Amino acid sequence: MELKIEKKDGLFFLLCLLAGILAEEAFFREQIGVSYFVFIAVFYTIFFWRFRSYSFSHQRVGYLVLISIWLLAAGYYLNDTELFYALNLLVIPSLVIFHLALITSPKKMGWNNLLFILYTILRLGQGIRYVGNFISYIANKLKGSSNPKHFDVWKKVLIGVVISIPFLFVVLNLLISADAQFEKLLNNIPHLFSLRAENIIRVFIILLYTFGFFGFMQVLLEKNIQIVQKEGSLKSFQMDGIITLTVLLLLDLVYILFVVVQFRYFFSGTLDDGFTYAEYARRGFFELLFVTLINLSVTMGVIQMTNSVQGVMNKTIRLALTVLVLSSGVLLISAYMRMSMYEDAYGFTITRVLVHSFMIFLMIIFAYTLVKIWLDKLSLFHFYFISSLIYYVGMNIVNFDQVVVDRNIVRYEATGKIDIHYLNSLSSTGVLGLIELYEKNPDVPGLEALLKQRKAERQNLKFDTWQSQNLVRDKAYKKLGKLEL
Repeated sequence: MELKIEKKDGLFFLLCLLAGILAEEAFFREQIGVSYFVFIAVFYTIFFWRFRSYSFSHQRVGYLVLISIWLLAAGYYLNDTELFYALNLLVIPSLVIFHLALITSPKKMGWNNLLFILYTILRLGQGIRYVGNFISYIANKLKGSSNPKHFDVWKKVLIGVVISIPFLFVVLNLLISADAQFEKLLNNIPHLFSLRAENIIRVFIILLYTFGFFGFMQVLLEKNIQIVQKEGSLKSFQMDGIITLTVLLLLDLVYILFVVVQFRYFFSGTLDDGFTYAEYARRGFFELLFVTLINLSVTMGVIQMTNSVQGVMNKTIRLALTVLVLSSGVLLISAYMRMSMYEDAYGFTITRVLVHSFMIFLMIIFAYTLVKIWLDKLSLFHFYFISSLIYYVGMNIVNFDQVVVDRNIVRYEATGKIDIHYLNSLSSTGVLGLIELYEKNPDVPGLEALLKQRKAERQNLKFDTWQSQNLVRDKAYKKLGKLEL
């Protein structure tokens, strides 16, 4: 691939270098806070400047993904949830790559299929190849510009440096003896090079980001990849109608019997003899897992692989799928009630609240799938992707740590039971909840001692760097300082 580097490409490379320096400063120096939002702002400013004359495609979905990226990045400043702190380190870059590939792809290319994943991978591969060609181009330019006269100049400079070493040794020793401040200045010079290995790593990270940004966005400017699925080239696997109906009827029979046998306690709020709350909730969770992995997978597979079945057989399969989805809904409701009973007995945790929210999300997924069974024009992948993205971003915005703290405090006011050590593990949000609880109920056993410990640890916390600025952490830090124990 022959490169033609223009002045605007050189300026764009310098901007990518700026983004690389900011990325290393934002992600590898201190704990991430507002720095992620700052980086996203700078990165997209550079991107839209480079593509200012580009005609974007798939803009409606693109805006949804872009807004999601900005909200997730803002979450590093607005919330302090350890789970999403770790997850978003992978989710945000993946969404950025998907977004850039999406809005720069050909307008006729469908994004809601597996071919688009192949398209994105090919673009990334082209970006890596472009970087290699760019480095070769720069090396050839430097090699071509060198001549024997330049070599002679540098050789003479090196000889001069070698000759001056003895004189510098004598002169520097005399000056050091004459002035203590000059001696102090020279003694501090080695400290500038004491972290040489760390500096090399940082330079490597900066260059990695710089060339990654530059190569990927440069190839996105080139509309030279089109993945065309020829008619008849990829024939999807089709299931036989009788075999499919037989499998569905057997599954429906099992679920109907299961629901009928256990209906007497699914919604009664009582336990069978020999079961503890923990065992009861675990069974509910595994039912949820079973529903998710088996029923939803079977339903999606049958919908996609029975397009050729027509007539009465088609309607019968749809009825069987309807029974399967409705049975799944009953199991989800029962699992939801079991988890509610478990929370009433043992309190609220991040995992339990997330399971609750995920069951609600699955109910929405099953409701749409039920409609899709009877309406062929609807797209499952389209809805699954958009709803999953909205659900995940919504979980980040809601701040589940705060939900858990509030629910546990309400439970304490009603029952007098609370696990202060679990709240203490919820990072800054949990500390704020403990302070709120102490201001209302200072007699909670062990609470004062726990807050004294956190206040003592406060002296060792350092969140004063610009990268680590976080609304919840700063609020907890200040409240601990003002707390009178």
